[in-house]
Amino acid sequence: MPRSRIKTYVIAILIPLAVGFLSSLLTMESMDIYSELVTPPLSPPGWLFPIVWTVLYTLMGVSSALVWENRSINPGAANCGILYYGASLIFNFLWSIFFFNFRWLLFSFIWLLILLYLILRTIVCYKKVSPIAAYLQIPYALWVAFAGYLNFTLWILNR
Repeated sequence: MPRSRIKTYVIAILIPLAVGFLSSLLTMESMDIYSELVTPPLSPPGWLFPIVWTVLYTLMGVSSALVWENRSINPGAANCGILYYGASLIFNFLWSIFFFNFRWLLFSFIWLLILLYLILRTIVCYKKVSPIAAYLQIPYALWVAFAGYLNFTLWILNR
């Protein structure tokens, strides 16, 4: 693999990992909320979240690198996908702050619905450039949908 391709993938993977790392730093003192709340069925243990997010951020980075490298196939769709992806990273970052720091459970759920929409739009745009890139986003969409279930039921159970 040429150096420029390696650099593209490294940068593309580091961007979402940095977003996740910064988000975790800003919410670290507030993550005890999860252990304080009545949790719904299917709630995973707290230690699982950082592992899942690391895998997801890596897949997101690889996916964006694939689109970036193949943007000449469909420049409009590539730009659209990268724009939605960037917006999803911002929404992803802010969700943690709203949920953990401010404990806005219902607002956080609504925020997650918007995030899920952004991810789905990313998938649609990416598929026009690189189907593999689109498929790599599917675990992210599924996890956010599952997080929506957790978030909503946490709000219901802890009102």
